Amino acid sequence: MNLLDKDLVSIQEVRNMVAKANKAQQEFAKFSQESIDQIVYAMKEAAYPQAEFLGQLASEETGFGKWQDKKIKNEIASKAVYDHIKEMKTIGIIHEDQEKRIVEIGTPVGIIAALIPSTNPTSTVIYKTLIALKSGNAIIFSPHPNALKSILKTVEILNKAAVEAGAPEGLIHCMTIPTLEGTNELMKRKDVDLILATGGSGMVKAAYSSGTPALGVGPGNVPAFIERSANVHEAIEKIFSSKTFDHGTVCASEQAIVTEACIAEKVKEEVKRQGGYFLVGEQLAKVIAVMETATGGMNPKIVGRSAQDIAKIAGIEIPKETKILLCEEKRVGKHIPFSKEKLTALLAFYTVEDWQEACELCYCLLENGGLGHTLVIHSQDETIIREFALKKPVSRFLVNTPSTQGAIGLSTNLAPSFTLGCGAIGGSATSDNVGPMHLINIRRMAYGIEACKETKETEELSNIDIEAIAQLVIQSLKQKNN
Repeated sequence: MNLLDKDLVSIQEVRNMVAKANKAQQEFAKFSQESIDQIVYAMKEAAYPQAEFLGQLASEETGFGKWQDKKIKNEIASKAVYDHIKEMKTIGIIHEDQEKRIVEIGTPVGIIAALIPSTNPTSTVIYKTLIALKSGNAIIFSPHPNALKSILKTVEILNKAAVEAGAPEGLIHCMTIPTLEGTNELMKRKDVDLILATGGSGMVKAAYSSGTPALGVGPGNVPAFIERSANVHEAIEKIFSSKTFDHGTVCASEQAIVTEACIAEKVKEEVKRQGGYFLVGEQLAKVIAVMETATGGMNPKIVGRSAQDIAKIAGIEIPKETKILLCEEKRVGKHIPFSKEKLTALLAFYTVEDWQEACELCYCLLENGGLGHTLVIHSQDETIIREFALKKPVSRFLVNTPSTQGAIGLSTNLAPSFTLGCGAIGGSATSDNVGPMHLINIRRMAYGIEACKETKETEELSNIDIEAIAQLVIQSLKQKNN
């Protein structure tokens, strides 16, 4: 293919896909809830056994994370998501309030444009396909070019299962020639009804600027506060299990440990005991040098990498048992790499005097790139936990749990999801873990109520001339007496 024509071919491919998806979705919109549920079940059954294969494929193609953890994410995206949504009513009459005489009717949004990142490619595709079809929609994927092969394979598996279960041909698509021009065409196409964007802040901003309704998620810069009453061993164990999960590629993974001075040494010793290594001097300088690009963005060469990989890239020696590289930091700002989001095996470490100062510091960290996303606290003091929760601009406030697993609904009862809303403060249209109910329109049928009749009768009575009636009564009595 002539590289000069790649953008044009990509745009035409998108136009063809939208036309086919539109036709298929109009047919799919007539399906019953039972038929839709059978198709969603078939896709889950097809994807779940392929979790390991797809995890390996994604890890090999992108170089990000660990295939073992990508397998787990694929299992969550298929089975856990399915188990959560299988009983949902999304099409037709979904709720009826007999007392208030209101009937809610679910209708599909239509065609969904789904933007997929390279950090979590296969799991995000599985999850988005399940929730899109569960709500009666068609879906077209714009894949990250660095994860094209694994995304296309995932779409192939899901589409085959859907069609064999009775779905119309053309309901699920994926761009095979991903370009910026093609993605812009997809987002701005008039027949596309909603954008479901997962990825970097630039991508999400483009989605919201497209003119098409969008659900996007911003970056996470998750602080984890270890308060003095916490079980320190368990807190570090949970933070490390989250931060090392797929080498930190989930945006809900912890980015900084914040703890109080009275337990700081104990926390640091526990960090070291469990595989943390504090960088200082020249080692720290060399790691900082490879953390970001010239424009201040995350360096893709270290995203989703192990501590050993990062050390090798930076040209430093670290102990073999090292799981996480840490920097004792005091500052927060756009030019302080450790105070920002780091989707890899790097953590900042802050020490404060008390929980009030921790509250202020966590707010600053969130303001530095994670507003509306997630915050974690490890504490046994319910009063402080509640005070902290009331003051933090986040959509998920997690207590005594790993942030990654807690935010996506694995270690909490939150809805299993790979699109985590950040609310208005984070530039998102929702603060929820996005699911099928975010991908439907609800038509409300409301009956007139008796109060209207009573009001009308009262108005009619108020129009009666009381004095005239009184005169008639008096005249009638006089005539009777005479």
